[in-house]
Amino acid sequence: MRSTITGTARLTKTHKLSAIGVTVAMSAAAVALAVTPGQADTPSIAAKPVAWTTTDLGAHDNIAQQGEQAAQQAKTAAAAKKKADAAAKAKADADAKAKSDKARADQQAASRSQARTPVKPATPAKPAPAAPAAPVRKAYADNLDGWIKESLDILKSKNIPATYDGIKRNVMRESTGNPRAINDWDINAVNGVPSKGLLQIIDPTFKAYHVEGTSWDPYDPVANITASCNYAADKYGSMDNVNSAY
Repeated sequence: MRSTITGTARLTKTHKLSAIGVTVAMSAAAVALAVTPGQADTPSIAAKPVAWTTTDLGAHDNIAQQGEQAAQQAKTAAAAKKKADAAAKAKADADAKAKSDKARADQQAASRSQARTPVKPATPAKPAPAAPAAPVRKAYADNLDGWIKESLDILKSKNIPATYDGIKRNVMRESTGNPRAINDWDINAVNGVPSKGLLQIIDPTFKAYHVEGTSWDPYDPVANITASCNYAADKYGSMDNVNSAY
């Protein structure tokens, strides 16, 4: 069957399907005509043509359109979700950066504030009071002259009377200036307390009249002189008044 289409009209999908339906119907009719009624032993077959309508074609079109629409909607939804996820991630990153920037700014502000805080100057410690200077000890010669002079300074500080000449005169008579002299023959020696040192003083007398600040050794020249002068001042008023054994 041939149809003439005038003008520039295009065949639509519906037209194509209608043409197919007509062709199928014509084929069915040809099959029905091919069976002859003269063949008695052969049953006749009545083929009924299948009718295709525009309604069926429209239903198929609707289903196809719905599938396309569903696919398009799914694609649109997926794109929208991807866009929303990207926006959410960008917002989370922006929030995290803003929080980090704020924390850094707060820390820097605190550091600047601390740097600007004036430091109270430390109160200078009061200097420790200077220790009293040790008295300068007068230098004395280590001989009879030096021993007598040192003894006179000590006696003067203790208000014990004596003179250089009175001391030297008695020293020369008693020991001739030997600080290690000892008498081992007189009555004191016999009694076990020999006289010792420059002015030949016995231990009990030395201990009783010892002058504070001097040695406790009766052979020490200064200790021997000062103890002997202290004894003489008590018994005779001064060593100057002693002219013999005392």
